[in-house]
This record gives sequence, C-alpha cells and structure tokens, in this order.
Amino acid sequence: MPSIYLHIPFCKQACHYCDFHFSTSLKNTSAMVEALAKELFLRKDELQGEVETIYFGGGTPSLLTIFDLRFLIDTIYKNYTVIENPEITLEANPDDLTEEKIKALADSPVNRLSIGVQSFFEDDLKLMNRAHNAEEAKNCLSVAARHFDNISIDLIYGIPNMTNERWLQNVEKALSFNIPHISAYALTVEAKTALKKMIEKGTIPPMDEALAEQHFFSLADILEKNHFIHYELSNFGKEGYFSKNNTAYWTGKSYLGIGPSAHSYDGKNRSWNIANNTLYIKSIIENKLPSETETLTKTDRYNEYIMTGLRTMFGVSLEKVKQDFGEKYYQYLSEQAQRFLEQELLVIEENTLKITHKGKFIGDGVSAELFFVGE
Repeated sequence: MPSIYLHIPFCKQACHYCDFHFSTSLKNTSAMVEALAKELFLRKDELQGEVETIYFGGGTPSLLTIFDLRFLIDTIYKNYTVIENPEITLEANPDDLTEEKIKALADSPVNRLSIGVQSFFEDDLKLMNRAHNAEEAKNCLSVAARHFDNISIDLIYGIPNMTNERWLQNVEKALSFNIPHISAYALTVEAKTALKKMIEKGTIPPMDEALAEQHFFSLADILEKNHFIHYELSNFGKEGYFSKNNTAYWTGKSYLGIGPSAHSYDGKNRSWNIANNTLYIKSIIENKLPSETETLTKTDRYNEYIMTGLRTMFGVSLEKVKQDFGEKYYQYLSEQAQRFLEQELLVIEENTLKITHKGKFIGDGVSAELFFVGE
C-alpha cells in the first residue's frame, strides 16, 4: 500500500547542521498550504491502491495550525482512498508543542508524533542552533506522553565534546518518558551548512568518528536491554511501534511526495519537485507540476534494493535478487559479499543477506561496496 509525504518547507531558524529545503520566512505559509492541497488534487490519479500512511515532514510541520493540518488531511481523504486506520505522523519541534497544541493534535486525525529533541543538554542545543531549549523538550514530552501513545523522538550523537557518559544520560532521559520509538543520527557535516563553516574556522572541533561509533554501540546496547528492536540502522522501536511510513520506503513501496523538494517513487520511476518555494507555488497555481522524473535502470533498482535492504532487519533476499535482477547480479553480489562475510560484517540467514551487529555502524559503506557499477 502506498504512502503520502507532505514537505512543509518552513522553520523558525536554521539549524547549523541542516541541508534540507526550508525557508525561515513564514509569510507565504497560507499560499503554500493552498498549493500543497492543489498538488494533491492534481496528482490524485498517480497512486494505485489504498493510502496506508500520511507523513508531514520538513522543515517544521508543527508550525502549521490545526486548521491547516485538518485541511490537508481532508484533502487527501477527498481525493485518495485511505485505509481505515492510517498512520498519520507529524514531525514537531518541542517549542511548538504547547499543552494546548498537543491536546488539539490529539483531537485531530494525527496519531503519531515525531519530536525533534536532538539533545536534552543546553550546550548541545545551542551548538546546533535549535529553536527549543532543554526544559521545553522535557515539558513537551511529559505532556505528549499523556495524550499520545505513538511517539518517536530524534536524538543526535557524535556531537563535538559530548562524552559517552553524557550521551548515555541523553538516552536514559529519553527512556524515562516511556517513548516507544527512538531515531538516532550521527551529526554529519554537510556542504554549505553553518556547521561546516564553523569547523573550517576552528570554532568547534571536527567530527570524531571513533566517538560517534562508541555512541552508536552504547545506544544499541542500552535500547536492546530496554526491549527496543533495532529494525533499521537509525531506528529503534518497541514491538508494534515501527514507523510504517519509513518501513514502506525501505521495503520499496510506492509513495507520493507533495511540496517543494519532495520526492516520489512508483517502483520504476523517481520524481522530485523543484526546491524553491516561490517557483513551486507559481507553478501549481498555473496547474503545472514543477517536477523532474527519471526512469530507474535495472542497476539503479538493484543498488537501491541493496542499500535499503541492508539498512533493515529484513535484509536482502538472495532469491529476490536472482528472480528480479538475474543471475549476473546474483553472482556479482555473492562475490562482493564474500569478504564482508569473512570479516563478520555480513551474515546469511535463511538465504537472506543481513548486516551483523558488528557491521551496523558502517552499514552504508558496506552496502556501497556491493553496488553494481556499470553494465
């Protein structure tokens, strides 16, 4: 079953590490919401089957009013067939989640919150230029946990000067709210970000990969002891609380991306909208879809299957590789994987290739070595 993703391209301020598409000017919010609704209408015939998940990402979707969120969800229901109990996720920042806003969200169709905490320490939040403070993070989780059952929080590890002890305090604090899902990401230096400039100027030290690796394995160990399942390299969920939206991406289901910079996928083609708010709105008003499309080759689809499959607990089915891509790709994969099997970074279980615990921190690098390059 397909998914719908809506990109809300607005933020109060720019986080130092972020390279996603957004604007800190909120003056066109109403026009953007109208454009998102119209794009949903214009593309209503693209999805086959019932919509299983709706995901508001960004940017900062929690900047939208409850009215805006209801309007967009209603637009989806009017133009698409939706399953009886879809997963509807809202990405949110703690500073937006007042008790009044949380109660209103709980009374809306939204049934899952993904809260961008990142850290419970003030120094870390200031370094990353987050809009919220540590107290707001704790307060919003306390209230949210009373009104929502399905909550995920984001944490960032590998932050300069963060000791392993402090990182574990972050994790323990997150666990104290009885949250059933945690997404954790290494702080990454992206081009054209404030973080990169700060490192180049020597304002903060460069990333320490050894420290990030220590944080990663500490996190995995403590969450496993607390009954979380490490179902994807960056995601940990208790039984029944895996993200259905993200799992759909990793297992190759189709999805429709609405909004500037949003991507879509139908199993054979990938498309993406222009990453410019003004041009996006102008095009949609003119009934034009401001997007580009590429048709994926067999090699593209094989490489994507390797990348997404090895990120998850589900792994890469060797039988699927043979059936969907042919003997040449199967033999290539078997040969390329051999050294990683010998190094115990990969394992074959029930004819399925999987990343081992030892290999998880470098999982993306292992996947890249298995890519088929050139035909």
